[in-house]
Amino acid sequence: MKKLLFMFVFAVATAFGAQAQNASFGIRGGANISNLSGDLRDEDRFENKVGFHAGIMANFGIVDDFFSIQPELLYSVKGFKNEDSDFTLLGQNWRREGKVNYNYIDLPVLARVKAGPLYFEAGPQASYLVSINNETKSYLNGQLQNTSRDENSKDGLKEFEVGYAAGIGFTSANNAISFGVRYNGAFSDFVKEDLNFDGDLTNARHSIFMVTVGLALPTGR
Repeated sequence: MKKLLFMFVFAVATAFGAQAQNASFGIRGGANISNLSGDLRDEDRFENKVGFHAGIMANFGIVDDFFSIQPELLYSVKGFKNEDSDFTLLGQNWRREGKVNYNYIDLPVLARVKAGPLYFEAGPQASYLVSINNETKSYLNGQLQNTSRDENSKDGLKEFEVGYAAGIGFTSANNAISFGVRYNGAFSDFVKEDLNFDGDLTNARHSIFMVTVGLALPTGR
């Protein structure tokens, strides 16, 4: 975690020192649609899950308003939804929903190209696994009966992960508001030893589509 904070401060300080007259800072947040990718043994048991991301960002213009560098520091909830299980007992229908949340701090450093209101972005991303929890919901005849959340150990998982991000979006004329779609992928598996899913996560990587909104305050533009 300290590594990511240091990297973010270093990236911001370096870019700010070079381009302080053309910088902006702000906040970013939105929705994640996450699942797993890779050579999974039983893909059917893993389904898309909705999470969220939120954090801070900085943008430093390198070539006027055309090309910039944008580091971000985001809290991001990734993971997957388990395949639903249901059964009928004494004429009553029971259904169980479960999902696993992997909570990360992400540090993407993106190169951004702006063409009118449209922008394109891509770059590397470093991630730190903060915590894991299981969320379970039980339904009886379609009515929610119980919700529980259990914290899990990080044993068997890699705390640090290196990946990439790429996206496209729209920004306002003064760059104060941006709306985009982004994909996050990983270069390597996040599991060292699968202790909880019978080996199904051995070759798993995180895969996330993000719908994201940014609000920025210019400092010198």
